[in-house]
Amino acid sequence: MQEKILHFLRLALYAAAFLLAFLLFQLWEKERAITPPLIENTAQIAATPTEFTPVVKSPALVENQAALTAPTKNGQLITVHTNVLEVKIDTLGGNIVESKLLDYPASLGSKTPFLLMNDDPKTRYIAESGLESNSGPDTAKGPALYQAASTQYVLPGNQTDLIVKLTWQQNGIHIAKLFTFSRDSYEVRVAYTIANQSTVPWQGNLFTQLLRTDAPTKNQSGIVNLATYFGAAVSSPEKPFNKITFKSMLDNPLNVESRDGWAAMIQHYFITAWIPPQHAVSNYYSKALPNGLYVIGMTSAPIVVAPSTTYTTETKLYTGPAIENLLEKAAPALKLTIDYGWFWFISDIIFWMMQKIYDLFGNWGVSIILVTLIIKLLFYKLSDKSYRSMSKLKKLQPRIEALKERCGNDKQKYTQATLDLYRQEKVNPMGGCLPVLIQIPVFIALYWVLVENVQLRQAPFIFWIHDLSIADPYYVLPVLMGLAMFAQQRLNPPPPDPMQAKVMMFMPLMFTFLFANFPAGLMLYWFVNTALSFSQQWFIMHRINKETDVKAK
Repeated sequence: MQEKILHFLRLALYAAAFLLAFLLFQLWEKERAITPPLIENTAQIAATPTEFTPVVKSPALVENQAALTAPTKNGQLITVHTNVLEVKIDTLGGNIVESKLLDYPASLGSKTPFLLMNDDPKTRYIAESGLESNSGPDTAKGPALYQAASTQYVLPGNQTDLIVKLTWQQNGIHIAKLFTFSRDSYEVRVAYTIANQSTVPWQGNLFTQLLRTDAPTKNQSGIVNLATYFGAAVSSPEKPFNKITFKSMLDNPLNVESRDGWAAMIQHYFITAWIPPQHAVSNYYSKALPNGLYVIGMTSAPIVVAPSTTYTTETKLYTGPAIENLLEKAAPALKLTIDYGWFWFISDIIFWMMQKIYDLFGNWGVSIILVTLIIKLLFYKLSDKSYRSMSKLKKLQPRIEALKERCGNDKQKYTQATLDLYRQEKVNPMGGCLPVLIQIPVFIALYWVLVENVQLRQAPFIFWIHDLSIADPYYVLPVLMGLAMFAQQRLNPPPPDPMQAKVMMFMPLMFTFLFANFPAGLMLYWFVNTALSFSQQWFIMHRINKETDVKAK
């Protein structure tokens, strides 16, 4: 009976792993098959203005104020170059309408930098900020038209910061909007200086928001993107990482007040986030606009600037890769946007080890191999017990078959005789399942490490594998993984049921086909892990055979 439970449990574990792989494969197929919905009239988005309805209104704002409408004037585009960013700012509103990441090619081997934010009608993704007030600069009639000294700014090689200044003035209100870019940084500081030279107080709110369509940028490469999150998120002290899907923006718009936090748009490997000043109280909101744009943002508490006084307020934008130390530096809890799922604690440890090894060898493939070896060494003793149990169980198979013949149809007698044999030989028939149980959470944790970390994007290994984040182009690693699984399976005792034996025999083949299009880095781990498991199990069985031969003599 216990033997049947053993084989049933082992089969169930393999079936669970098979089901997991199948579900992940389906998610990948679904992700790959999704075509962003085309907007029948793309000019509609291009001509439709930003629609912004603040949650917090200053006392001077007209009650039931309409959304901002399109102005008749047009702005100029200002191009800003640093060593890591190329950004375009529209003087109409002073908004960032494009950002390119110079250290991240759009695709493997390309010289074109990755386009993150953009003003393409089908994939629009922009960062807006402004001061909304009846006195301007941003009013119900439209956003402000700023002036700038130049349309081209380049960070000099001998400077660490570059400041781009936009100005606006009307009726005694002078506004300076300052963008500060820093070397080696994806953070952009945005400051407003309000000089009130009128005879009445200036009252308004600072708003910051991200707008985008429900579609990634055109230059997304062919990265396996299994179930990675694409949408918005906000943070608060109560809930550091709160996903806001595009569907929830449509069905249940966000409207909450919180101290600190941030508001972000997240896609595979990259993130853009508005981060308010420390301890600032803001109203966070989301909205689905009729023109196909989705909005996540925040408004500040009311700002009042008395006549003949000057007031400065500042916020910050992060637009760049999802790298943990950069996100952690930018804002508390922003690193949580690198979402490792249920086994995040294992993923954190795995990536920490991988990073340390990469720092030594400069190759992420080598890092994966050595981390796999470390994991095997950590669980060596545990695996040793399990493989010893399986080895002894396999050696007992002839005696178990003899018991079956001796007991005939008396199943109760056969079960009792088998249990007596296990006790006599000190064999635990359930022990062989332990390696599989250990392997599943580690596999899932490493999967998320390989999928979520931008460091693995376009990372080469050796020979034909130039990108560990996409599938092996020649399917060598999946085939090697399948062969290693088959070899290891031959070391295990066969199931007593012929049908189970056939299913187990085809399992490596099914896994090979299911995992064929998974990231090469994941296949490298699975192959190395299985090969090490096979080597360890063979060594243990060989040692047990030698010990048995010595005892026989």
